[in-house]
Amino acid sequence: MSRAQPEIDVTLLLEGTYPYIKGGVSSWVHALIGSLPHLRFAAVFLGSRRQDYGDILYTLPSNLVHLETHFLFNPDAEGRNPIKPPRLPAHAREQMAALHERLRTTDGQALSPEAYLDDDGAFGERAFLYSEAAWDYITEQYENVAAEPSFVDYFWSVRNLHAPLWILARTAAALPPSRLFFSPSTGYAGFLGTLAAQRQERPFVLMEHGIYTKERRIDLMKAEWIHDSRNILQRDPTEISYLRELWVRFFEVLGRQAYRSADPIISLFNAASAQQVRDGADASRCRVVPNGIDVERLSRLRRAPGAPPPPVICLLGRVVPIKDIKTFIRATRILCDRRPDIEAWIVGPQDEDPEYTAECRELADVLDLGNHLRFLGFRYLEDVLPQVGLLVLSSISEGLPLAAIEGFAAGLPLVATEVGACPELVHGRPDENPPLGTAGRIVGLADPEAMAAACQALLDDPAAYAAAARAAVARAERYYDKTQMIERFDALFRERMGDD
Repeated sequence: MSRAQPEIDVTLLLEGTYPYIKGGVSSWVHALIGSLPHLRFAAVFLGSRRQDYGDILYTLPSNLVHLETHFLFNPDAEGRNPIKPPRLPAHAREQMAALHERLRTTDGQALSPEAYLDDDGAFGERAFLYSEAAWDYITEQYENVAAEPSFVDYFWSVRNLHAPLWILARTAAALPPSRLFFSPSTGYAGFLGTLAAQRQERPFVLMEHGIYTKERRIDLMKAEWIHDSRNILQRDPTEISYLRELWVRFFEVLGRQAYRSADPIISLFNAASAQQVRDGADASRCRVVPNGIDVERLSRLRRAPGAPPPPVICLLGRVVPIKDIKTFIRATRILCDRRPDIEAWIVGPQDEDPEYTAECRELADVLDLGNHLRFLGFRYLEDVLPQVGLLVLSSISEGLPLAAIEGFAAGLPLVATEVGACPELVHGRPDENPPLGTAGRIVGLADPEAMAAACQALLDDPAAYAAAARAAVARAERYYDKTQMIERFDALFRERMGDD
């Protein structure tokens, strides 16, 4: 879609989210655009492959005036298939080596977009894919540092790592003029922000809802498409394979590049900001802006004080491995053995990882949960929260989960794993004065017994439940109202755009 081409205020750089994925960051982006009607937005969607996504899932706001999509692992879709190697200077291999060493060992600056777009240069796509210098450099690196995988696996991994960079460079070169670039993640979107801001000499604002490199590491540890050539005797469960580590280091470099060029660098809570600094961000450019929700709307879903909570626990989230749905299912089995009246609902999209969804359904069948467990798919909060007694998050990684604070606004306590901002949500922020109390329970990762016990402790104790519900409501109202968040982003965008 592309409407008329007015000057764009803010270009959003979105990796694997809005407008083709529901919930989470996508919902946040949609709300941000709609809440700032005086700004004109563009959106650039970056996906893996065209076949991995369906139709647009949102009604696009009228102030989203430009939308384009790019698929990083569909090279033919980008209309380029160069086959003729360029004639490179004799020192091209040394230039390649120097760049990689600088990026590997420091926060050195990446190449300019023009360097990637120069088809006759040492860093152009043709040079990388087809030149003798690139071949020599790759084989040299394999011989020096990559003892474990086969050369074929190493070669294709290196090509797949780097291939999206030229798509991103071409995308950056063709973007319409914008007063500011904004990305809610590092990774490919953050790197596109680096290139686009450099090319147009405009500011780049970076935000992380979670820590992207940490979440990618988790995904990469489980990825079946990364070949592990070690035999069973060579595999040490405490060590990851060389190719997985290669991918992790690649995303760490992309993250440092985004941190280097962005100002400010936003996180959702204090612990995440501290992690960004440890990962290479300049502390002087880091800010914390918590997520915000429509507290007033959700307040209408609260039960009357003293009303008993329904015997329903609910996980609001996508059915994907990072949410560790299987621990929630196992906790449900334990809880149902103690409280036969319990129901457990899984509310969220199920199509992002069909194989994992099938595994979760199979586990529920094996545990004979029957009608105790329901996969409800996407539902509106108004249809779900009034029927729920407790929200549960079993994730192995989170930022500041919107589902948790939406539940707080509706008066629901939270049982969550000790990840991201969940401890801060339940126990309170370090600067919370006066203290608002405990809004639920925190348990360890992958511990269904502890999760079941925490749920039962709240549901069986009316006084403890009522106190947790009061703390949840108070914390949502004090810190996480959407109006506060929108005002801060509006001021931030205006500050960075200036009056030009």
